[in-house]
Formats: sequence, structure tokens, C-alpha cells
Amino acid sequence: MNVPLWAWFAVLGIILLMLAIDLFAHRKAHIISVKEAAAWSAVWVALGVGFGGVIWWWAGSEFAAQYYAGYLIEKSLAIDNVFVWAIIFSYFAVPRQYQHRVLFYGVLGALVFRGVFIAAGSALIASFAWILYVFGAFLLVTGWTMIRKRDDHIDPSKSKVMRLFKRLVPTTDEYDGQKFLTRRNGALFATPLLAVLVLVETTDIIFAVDSIPAIFAVTQEPFLVFTANAFAILGLRAMYFLLADLMHRFIYLKLGLGLVLIWVGIKLLLQVDLYKMPTWLSLGVVAVIIAVSIAASLIATRRGVQEPEIGSVSHGDGSPDDGATQEVDVSDESRTRPDLRAPQP
Repeated sequence: MNVPLWAWFAVLGIILLMLAIDLFAHRKAHIISVKEAAAWSAVWVALGVGFGGVIWWWAGSEFAAQYYAGYLIEKSLAIDNVFVWAIIFSYFAVPRQYQHRVLFYGVLGALVFRGVFIAAGSALIASFAWILYVFGAFLLVTGWTMIRKRDDHIDPSKSKVMRLFKRLVPTTDEYDGQKFLTRRNGALFATPLLAVLVLVETTDIIFAVDSIPAIFAVTQEPFLVFTANAFAILGLRAMYFLLADLMHRFIYLKLGLGLVLIWVGIKLLLQVDLYKMPTWLSLGVVAVIIAVSIAASLIATRRGVQEPEIGSVSHGDGSPDDGATQEVDVSDESRTRPDLRAPQP
């Protein structure tokens, strides 16, 4: 696929423009309603799907299918990010009106980090074809681990990154609006919001280690890998505010995501030397796995099938909102914000 330089700049321009519009629309801290989140989700999905149509018109159906397969894989794996964000925000008791600011800069950092990972992955594939075997084996192991440990969730209290952050960075124990840094007695301190941002960025890097090899299983075109990642990530903030309150119902989601990783891992191993699977077949299988796992989850929870033990999570304002309580699997210890007081001299 021969992509001219102007096409890269055009895509980057669209991404920066949409980020600027999003930042302007949310310049004032406020609680994102479900209605607002749904509207923004529709915008981001329309943008991602529409870009696939541009690829179809410009480069043909095969490359469009590769883009859509990559977009669907990244969008599906991103749902797991949403669950982790809910746990992090709950643990640090982040007020709902400040969560968008954290996610905005989190997504901005994710785009940069994933761009670096994609460039490195493309360079490795171009230089060492056998690296695809490594990617395929890694996806099989990761998929099986996700299935086997599907009931395990991140525990911020055990995060080595947080321990290092608190050791190196003087931090207040109170929020100062939506500021990441604040001054106390002339000295500069980080607020807990910066600690949350650091943890959000760290978890996204961990997720990228899984998702980047997964998308290379359906396309090795750097332009398609980057754009599918970018348009899937751009809608993550709206997806969080739309789905976070429902995450306790997706009881079979990790099972489905694990199966997706195993499927694309098998596809990647086969296509190196044995059999190149049609892209539309791969796309269809991924879509069916995700649709079945979500549908089965919603049906099971609606019928009252026993769910994993969950805890009610407040939104950081001292009490949960009516009808908008986040429910995630967190321990009693993790419901209390950690001691983030500035180090004593």
C-alpha cells in the first residue's frame, strides 16, 4: 500500500482538529451525562467507520477490510481499558467532573506511545520476518492468560508505578480543581489527579503491548495499523462515560477478548508460511465472538445469573449519583484513596 506523505499529514490534521474540538467542548469541568457521552460516541464511531469508507474508495475493499478488522479488534480490546479506568477513578475518588480531563491527556499520550510501538513493530517485521511467530505465540499466551485470570483486576494499591511516583514526586492529599500541579507555601506539588494520569498512561502502555501485535495479525500496513488504532482510541473517553456504569454486566467480556487474541494469534502463525486467511473471514469471526460475549453477558445478568462479587463505587463527590453508580470488582482496601500526603522533611 503506497501512502503519500500528504495522506499521513491529512490524518494527523484530522486527529488534532477533533482533539481540539473535544477539548474546547469540555473546557469547563462538568459531569458528563449519558446523553452527552452517547452523542460523542456516535460522532467518534461515525468518524472511524467513515474513514474506512475513504480507504475503500481510495485503496479498494481488501485494504478497507484490513482497516475495519483492525478497528474492531482495537475497539473491542479498549472496552477492557474502560473497566480498568473505572477501578482507578474509584480508588482515587476522582470527582466525575475532573475525569474527562484525565482521560483527554491519557488518550493524547496513548496516541503518542502507540505511534512509537507501531513504528517499532513495523521496523521489526520489515527486518525480521520471523518476529511474526513471536507475535503470534505471544497472542496465544496472552489470550489464554486473559481467559484463565478473567476475574482478576488491577489493584492500584499494589502498583509499583504508584509507589515510585509517591517516593519521587511530592504530592498533596487533596484535589485542587482539575489542576495536575499546585503550589503550597511557594513549593510546587503534584495533585492526586497527576498520580491518576500517570497510572492511566501506564495501564494503556500495558494494553498496547497486547493490542499492537493483535492488529498486526490482520494487517502489516503501518498506515492502516495507526489509523485503526487512532480512531478506536479517540472514542475511548466517550465510551467510558457511556459504559462505565454498566461494566458489572459484561461478565463474559474478558472470555470473549481472550478468544479474540487466541484467534488472531492462530491467524498470524498460519499466515507466515502456511495459509493466508481472508480478511473478511477474520473480521467476521472477531465480530461474532465479541457480539456473542456481550449478548450472553447482558442476557445472563438480566436473568439474575450469579455474578462476580462487586462493590458499589462512588463518583468521588462523597455519595453515588442516583442511577449512576459504578460497580467494579475492588477490595475494601482499594475503596479508600491512598495516602498521597507530601513527604515530610
